[in-house]
Parts: sequence; C-alpha cells; structure tokens
Amino acid sequence: MPLGVRIFLVYFLFVGLAGWFVLSTVMDEIRPGVRQSTEETLVDTANLLAEILRDDVKHARLQQSRWPELLKAYGLRQPQAQIWGVQKSAVSHRIYVTDAKGIVLLDSSGVAVGQDYSRWNDVLLTLRGEYGARSTREDPADENSSVMYVAAPIKDGTQIIGVVSVAKPNQSLQPYIERSQRRLGWLGAGLIVLGLLIGGVLSWWLSGSLRKLTRYAQAVSQGQRAELPALRGGELTQLAQAVQKMRTELEGKAYVEQYVHTLTHELKSPLAAIRGAAELLESDMPAEQRQRFVANIASEGARLQQLIERLLNLALVEQRQGLEERVEVELHDLADGLLQAQAARIQAAGLRVENHIAAGLVVPGERFLLRQALTNLLDNALDFTPPGGELRFSAEIAEGRVELALFNQGEAIPDYALPRLTERFYSLPRPASGRKSTGLGLNFVQEVAALHGGELALSNVPGGVRASLRLPLA
Repeated sequence: MPLGVRIFLVYFLFVGLAGWFVLSTVMDEIRPGVRQSTEETLVDTANLLAEILRDDVKHARLQQSRWPELLKAYGLRQPQAQIWGVQKSAVSHRIYVTDAKGIVLLDSSGVAVGQDYSRWNDVLLTLRGEYGARSTREDPADENSSVMYVAAPIKDGTQIIGVVSVAKPNQSLQPYIERSQRRLGWLGAGLIVLGLLIGGVLSWWLSGSLRKLTRYAQAVSQGQRAELPALRGGELTQLAQAVQKMRTELEGKAYVEQYVHTLTHELKSPLAAIRGAAELLESDMPAEQRQRFVANIASEGARLQQLIERLLNLALVEQRQGLEERVEVELHDLADGLLQAQAARIQAAGLRVENHIAAGLVVPGERFLLRQALTNLLDNALDFTPPGGELRFSAEIAEGRVELALFNQGEAIPDYALPRLTERFYSLPRPASGRKSTGLGLNFVQEVAALHGGELALSNVPGGVRASLRLPLA
C-alpha cells in the first residue's frame, strides 16, 4: 500500500474518531444545557411571582383577586413569535400557588385547586426552606413528557406562608434542541469532511513529492540525465539535496575513473607517433625527411590538444543536469555567424553555401552550447563535402519543435556506421586526408541536444547527408 494512502487512512481514522467523539459529546450536552438554561429562567420567574403574590396570599384574598382571570387569559395567549427559526404560537408555562400546608390555592390550568401538593418535591423542599424543584413525567412511559417544576417561597418577613411553582414542559424545548443538534450535526460533518479533504491534499502532496524523488533516483540509477525536482518543505528539500549531493559525489568518482581510462587509451596513438618521430630525428637524415617528421610531431601535438579540448568540453556538458540560462536564440543569425567564421575555408574549397532559415525564428536555450553544437556539425560537414560541393542550412516547425537541419553534398554514410556516429571516439576517415577525427564532436552535439530536451538525427538523403537538430519551441 502506498505511503500516501497509509498516511491518509491513519489521518482519516484519527480525524473521524476525534470528530465523532467531540460531536457526540457536544450533542449529548445540548439537551441538559438547554434545560439548565430554562431552569435558571424558571427560578427568576418563580421568585418574581412570589413577590407579586405575597400580599394576596398573606391576606387570604387570592381567590377573590384578579389572579385567576389573569392566569386564564395568560393561558389563552398566542405569541406568534419567531425564535431563531422556530415558530412559538402558544404559551407553555403552568403556574400554581399553595399555602403553607401545600394545599393548592391557585392553578393556571384550573385542575389542581384544593389538592394537596405537599408531597411534591418542589413544594415540600421549598416549605423546608430549601431549593424546590422536580421533573415529573405526565406519561410514565414517555420520557419526552417530562415537565420541569421550579418553586419559590412566598414569605411574610422570615415566615414561609406559601409556595409559587412555575412549570414548563420539556416538550416545548424540543424544537430548539433538535434545531441546535441539526445545525451542529451539519457543521460538525462539514468540519470533518473539510479535515479529511485537507488530509487528502496533504497526503497527495507528500506522495507526489516522494514519487518525484523516487523517479529522480530511478533515473539516476539508470544513468539518465535528470534535474533535481523542486520540492517545498524543509525535510523534503533537505532529503532532495542530500540525494543530489550523493549522486554528484558518486558520479564524479565514476566519471573521473572512466575518463582517465578513456584518455589514457586515446593518447597512446599520438604519443607513440611523437615518440617515434623524435627518436628518428636524433639520427642524421636529409632535411626534407627531417621536415616531414617535424610536421608529424606538430600534427600529432595539435591532435592531442584538440582531443583534450574536446574531452573537456564533452565532460562539462555530460556532467550538467540542466541549462545555466534559457534565452531566445535567433537561428538565422547564429548560422550566418558560423558561416562567416568559416568563410576562408569555404572559399578555398569553392563551396556553395545557402542559409534558408527564416529570419526571426528563435528557440529557447543556452546560446553558447547551441553555437558549439552547430560549430561541430559545420566542421563535420566541411570535412566530408568535396570541393565545389554544396552546404545548406534550413529549419522547419512541426508539432511544437524546430528541426534545424544542415545538408552537405557528399558521399553517403555507410550503413554500418550510421548507428555508431554519435558514439564517443568513433569516427570515419576524412576524404581529403584519410585521417580520423577525435570522434567526440557528434557525441557533444547529442549531449547538447539532450540538455535542451531535443535530439540529434543523422541520415542519408538524395545527393548527400543531412544532420538534424530537433529542439522544442518552449
């Protein structure tokens, strides 16, 4: 199972359980919380009524007062109040008053007048001087039928002369409880979903970063050129940099060993020629023969210098993982500059040169490397073009790429050599001298093309050879 999926599952389990526990706890606290709030209001109401009713109870004129009529009118009121989205169309308080013995003197419902309520906790405890409250079910089988009763003492000085109780059915609170639970449920579910979504995004981001590092490590292990992925996050960035540093150190060691071996092998032939010519020069010989051996030494020395310079340039390109700059390079002017630099050689060979690259055509890349690559292609073309032959630069745009081509008139490349021309140190004899080059030029061009996200293609075409450098436009 992928690491990102495992992280998400753990996160899902943690957030889900934590969200469920918190939501369940809060849901369970809504009902008692609302009832506690209501009880506090009932306490205030009962104590207010106790003060208002005191004189009527003291002088035993409660039944002759307007209280029965007022309470009856109160019970018939229809508030039509809109309370936080809940419609309240009837009053729900019940009020009854007892004397000091617990006998009901007044009842807003009109059903308990004359009954003995002295054993009900609200009346019993209040007459004892304690806080009197009770919760009683009207239907013993229905828990939602419970009614809260809160009483307050009616005092004459310090003597308790009666009790007033205020009752409220819990059923009247149910719409507010359900509304709060419903709103909290939606809010809690939304927060849990949001938390899981954030967890999913974080897991996807972490998995994506790890996949980038994995692909980078796999590309490195396969010897491919790959750029260090751009990662955000302290530890991931440090890990990427550590992998890059390890790669650089390991590749550097292997690269040096490979190049020392290769350079040693390639230097043997010119050094042997120089040493043999030097030994022969120690003996007496005609001036003309001496001059020929001196020329051989100079030629082999130049070959050594060219070999070393080409190896250094190739090593520089092969070790790079990306471009140091990316600017717009105008191809027509670049080709013109190279042809002018080789004007003396072109004129001496009587070659016909054409530049068919459209003015203004540009590709993004590193100007120096592209110039070096085209220089190598042009040198190769000049070496294999016979006197009076033709050279032609052209460029075409297709499928988001520019195909920069150099045609040179000359003999076709042998079939056995075509797939090997970009190999390091592989070269064909030059028609004019019969000598081979360093065999590093086309390998250099191929590396430059790869750095730019392109490719090099060599092919035989009617009348000559075509070298194509395919580069992306963006």
